Amino acid sequence: MARLVEVTELALRDAHQSLIATRMALEDMLPVCEDLDNAGYWSLECWGGATYDSCIRFLNEDPWERLRTFKKMMPKTPLQMLLRGQNLLGYRHYADDVVRKFVDKAAENGMDVFRVFDAMNDPRNLEVAMKAVKDNGKHAQGTICYTISPAHTVEGFVRMAGQLLDMGADSICLKDMAALLKPQPAYDIVKGIKDTYGEQVKVHVHVHATTGVTLVSLMKAIEAGCDIVDTAVSSMSLGPGHNPTEALVEMLEGTGYTTRVDIDRVLKVKRYFKDVRKKYWEFQSNFDVETEIFKSQIPGGMLSNMESQLRQQGHEDKMDAVLAEVPRVKKDAGYPPLVTPTSQIVGTQAVFN
Repeated sequence: MARLVEVTELALRDAHQSLIATRMALEDMLPVCEDLDNAGYWSLECWGGATYDSCIRFLNEDPWERLRTFKKMMPKTPLQMLLRGQNLLGYRHYADDVVRKFVDKAAENGMDVFRVFDAMNDPRNLEVAMKAVKDNGKHAQGTICYTISPAHTVEGFVRMAGQLLDMGADSICLKDMAALLKPQPAYDIVKGIKDTYGEQVKVHVHVHATTGVTLVSLMKAIEAGCDIVDTAVSSMSLGPGHNPTEALVEMLEGTGYTTRVDIDRVLKVKRYFKDVRKKYWEFQSNFDVETEIFKSQIPGGMLSNMESQLRQQGHEDKMDAVLAEVPRVKKDAGYPPLVTPTSQIVGTQAVFN
C-alpha cells in the first residue's frame, strides 16, 4: 500500500512573495479559494511572511481582513502562516506580551498552523511564540532554517529538531528558503530526525526551486520519511519560487508514495493564475534557474523584492555585483542563515558595499 505524503499549497503567500514581490491583491486570489479548499491539501499557506507588510505598505489592504476572508472562503482546509518568532511579522524583536497577543489574535481570526522560525536558529527566540500557539490549541510547527557554511552540519540540524520537540512542537519544518538543500543532505537530515526522535515525529520540508535541484531533494526527503512537502501550482512556481504541485503528484506515481491532491482542481487553479499573473508583469522576477545561488544564498522570497527595489532605483545593473558581495558579508556576520531579517540586513549591506 502506498504511503501518503501530504502537501501544503503556497500559491496564496510564498509563491507570489517570491515571484512578484508580494504584490498580489486579495481580490485576485478569491476566485480560486473554493477549488483550493477542496483540492485535498494538508494546509494552505496564505498569511504571514512579507504579506502583512505588503498589505499595508503597497496594497492598501487590512491584513487582518485578508485572514478573516480566507477563513470564510476556505473553512475546510487548515490555514497556515509563517511567523518570525520574537520578530512576529516585523524586522525587530517585540516584547513578550505583544508576541502573545499577536498570536492570540491570529488564532482568533482563523489561523490554524503556525510555522515559527528564527533567522539565527536560536530556539530562545521561538519559546514565547511557540507557547502562545500551543495555549491557543493551534498547530505549532518548529522550524529549522537550512543553510550551508563551515558552521552548519547535519548533526546540528538534527539536534535543533530535538530542542524544538522539547518546546512542544507538533511538527518539524526543514525550511530551505534559498534552494540550497541538495538531495543527499535532505535525506540525511530527515532520516536523522526520524531515527533519533521516532517515526511518529512529523517532518515537513519546504524548498525553493531557484537552483534547479530541489524537486529531487523533495523525493529524497520523502524516501527518508518526510510526511509533508510544500509546493505551488505550476503557473505560480519555479524561478525563485517553488516546485510545481502537479510535478510532485506526477513524480510520485508508481513510487510507492501518493498524495490526496485533486489534480483536476489544481489544474483549474493553475489556469486561473496563469492569466492573473500577467497583471503583475512590472514586479515579475527575471530569475530562472540560477545555480549561482549556491554561492550568494539569497532566499527566493527576497530575490524578487531586491530585484524590484534595485529596478525602481535605476540600479538593476548592480544585481550581479550585489549577489557576488552577499557571501562575503555573510561570512563577516558569522554565517547566519539568510532569511528575514538577516537576509535584509546582509543584503542591504551588500548593496551599500
